[in-house]
Amino acid sequence: MATETKPIRIADSPALQGGDSSASAADVMRSMPHALGPEKSILSSMLKDPEQWIGMALEEGLTREHFYLPGHGLLFETLRELNAKSQEIELVSLVQLLHDRGLLDSVGGPAAITDIFGYAPNAAHFHNHLGLVKDKFVLRSIIRTCTEAVSEAYDNPEETVSLLDRVESSVLGIRQGTETTRGFHIKQSVSDVISHFEALLSGDVEVQGAPTGYIDLDKMSKGLKPGEMFVVAARPSMGKTSLMMNIAEHICVDHGVPSMVFSCEMTAFQIVQRLVFSRARFAMAQLGKGFKPRREDLLRIKRAAEEIAASKLFVDDTPGLLIDTLRAKARRRKREDNIGFIAIDYLQLLKSGSKQAQNSREREIGEISAGIKGLAKELELPILVLAQLNRGPEGRTGKSLGVPRMSDLRESGTIEQDADMIGLLYRTAYYAETPEEKEQEAGRAELLLAKNRNGETGHIPLTFIAELMRFETRVRGDDEHAPE
Repeated sequence: MATETKPIRIADSPALQGGDSSASAADVMRSMPHALGPEKSILSSMLKDPEQWIGMALEEGLTREHFYLPGHGLLFETLRELNAKSQEIELVSLVQLLHDRGLLDSVGGPAAITDIFGYAPNAAHFHNHLGLVKDKFVLRSIIRTCTEAVSEAYDNPEETVSLLDRVESSVLGIRQGTETTRGFHIKQSVSDVISHFEALLSGDVEVQGAPTGYIDLDKMSKGLKPGEMFVVAARPSMGKTSLMMNIAEHICVDHGVPSMVFSCEMTAFQIVQRLVFSRARFAMAQLGKGFKPRREDLLRIKRAAEEIAASKLFVDDTPGLLIDTLRAKARRRKREDNIGFIAIDYLQLLKSGSKQAQNSREREIGEISAGIKGLAKELELPILVLAQLNRGPEGRTGKSLGVPRMSDLRESGTIEQDADMIGLLYRTAYYAETPEEKEQEAGRAELLLAKNRNGETGHIPLTFIAELMRFETRVRGDDEHAPE
């Protein structure tokens, strides 16, 4: 059985015991919110018709902790246990069971059980009374959470950011605890499944999540789905930031999904500058060579700037960002703007504020990776996070020169475990040894989808247009094989 929860008063708060002159004596002595009548009413209904009302209460998410009086919670827990074992529930055997377990006095004795049994003449108000009990529990939870936060704040903790993250998580947890997921009749979804199946057959639907804009990647991943963490890793200068922003642009600007980019390496100005000129397909390097934009160039830049400005793309360029701070900012943006996609550049530049991670880089990366995956699940959106590879690709020879592997991920263990998909980006021209080879391989890029928890893996051919900082889908040649 769960541990009993004793009723407490605001006066018991450590933060108030020091004496707050702004709080009146009446406020301090006020008891926690409760609804004893409704508690007795729903227990009465359960005793009279266990099969009907115990199941209903469980379906509505009622637990022992929802009851203010420990005796009421104990009685509910006993009824729940008997119902789970399909044992008959009636007063005489119930009193005997509680007596045998030494718990009869804890619920108030036989007289209290008899009183509860006759308390509600009928169960017509069961749902209303259940709602009142749950509402009072929410109020008590808010008070407890805030009281604990006040107490910790008065203790002047060193990890202030971590405290803020814990408080925010606790408050969000209260809201999530009030939501009840009910079953539904299968008929509601059969028609949707058939419609989706017919669309797949006709080729109308290939992407189930947010589309990346790259044909083979969307085919293999079925889009970036809520709750998933997609790691794109590469050596420096491979263009991983460009690929990330190309995907963010497609999701946010082209498909209208509110999105947020955390850039620990580049400023917001640099990110937006890249975005505007890449979308306008205008090479900024031309300006340094005395090139004057033509009218059509200016029109494309203006149109691209207007489209990006009209989108709901948010950029945070805080350097050395703590994972707790990132999560807090993302939660707030989810509440205020309902973002549906997050991109992070890049994982190894984030920091963990916990004491445990201070002396272990591997532990720190593990906390950051787990924090990102947990955030994706919590906010129910996909997160694309960039990561740096070690020097492994440079140490290979022959056709394997420059080709990355998952083991090249720095502190790879936890990242490999947490990620739903891992894409390894590389450009063959970067490792070409002769001018002829460089020319032949110019613009040729590959994204090796090395891990895909819910789909296939393989090579995805891309073309990198360096002057535009843009990746595009590349048609497969005879030496390449499309994913089956």
